[in-house]
Amino acid sequence: MDVTHPQADSRILPATPDAIAEAAALIRHGRLVAFPTETVYGLGADATNDNAVAAVFAAKDRPRFNPLIVHFAETAAAAEAGDFDGRATDLARAFWPGALTLVLPRRAGCAVSLLVSAGLDTLAVRVPSHPVARSLLRAAGCPVAAPSANRAGLLSPTTAAHVAESLGGACAAIVDGGPCPVGVESTVVDLSGGTAAVLRPGGVPVEDIEAVVAQIARIPPKSVSVDDRKALKTLKRDLKTMVFGQDKAIDALSSAIKLSRAGLREPEKPVGSYLFCGPTGVGKTEVAKQLALTMGVELVRFDMSEYMERH
Repeated sequence: MDVTHPQADSRILPATPDAIAEAAALIRHGRLVAFPTETVYGLGADATNDNAVAAVFAAKDRPRFNPLIVHFAETAAAAEAGDFDGRATDLARAFWPGALTLVLPRRAGCAVSLLVSAGLDTLAVRVPSHPVARSLLRAAGCPVAAPSANRAGLLSPTTAAHVAESLGGACAAIVDGGPCPVGVESTVVDLSGGTAAVLRPGGVPVEDIEAVVAQIARIPPKSVSVDDRKALKTLKRDLKTMVFGQDKAIDALSSAIKLSRAGLREPEKPVGSYLFCGPTGVGKTEVAKQLALTMGVELVRFDMSEYMERH
């Protein structure tokens, strides 16, 4: 096997089947191995081994309160560790294998070390698409905790040489799969609560994620876009300029919508379900129309049954 030694105790292995088998055996024995993914090179350790996970934090000088991303060969394996809901299933189907990390509730009895989650009851999981990473994960036969293979605060490595320069002999081997094609970290989406939140932009465009989430919720993509912030900021003012004499009702409605969009309502309840009551002519219909216009949501129908009109 062709092995080079750029620094003492740091081996760069070509991404051959024999090298991948050797790297997998090192991981199973609690050693650290750097390997390529489509995003950046990761510093891999057996995610079920407390000592190996602790070694990752030490090698990177990474704070213990900063959770690690756990890599799996297949979605089914990730689902055994994290609790997938419909949103997670649809996002995984759309973007896995690939540069998307999902933060999910940790399953009871999950074999992944608690050190990985930094004391949280969540787990960050990903199924990478890089063929070397997938071969290594299958050969290792265990989930692999793998943050970027660099010391904390330095640029994430996109080549094996970058890893050797940053970590030196901190890892037992570096599997060289060439430059990473994406070159930036994975996008991280938190699905542990009622509202999906992008914690870190990365290899999967946020707009693509928003489109999938919008389809799941059956609402237009714009209503889960960051553009919402602009609409919400002036929502109360905009409604009051179109509907007169209902300031108190508009205040309550605007506050309720902002709470919902911030994810502060109960996750099991609808994002928005509002009943407008009052006598004819006070502006109920106009509020609904202007609210839909301001938030960029199509008003499919509104109830004018007291006039016996068709919808």
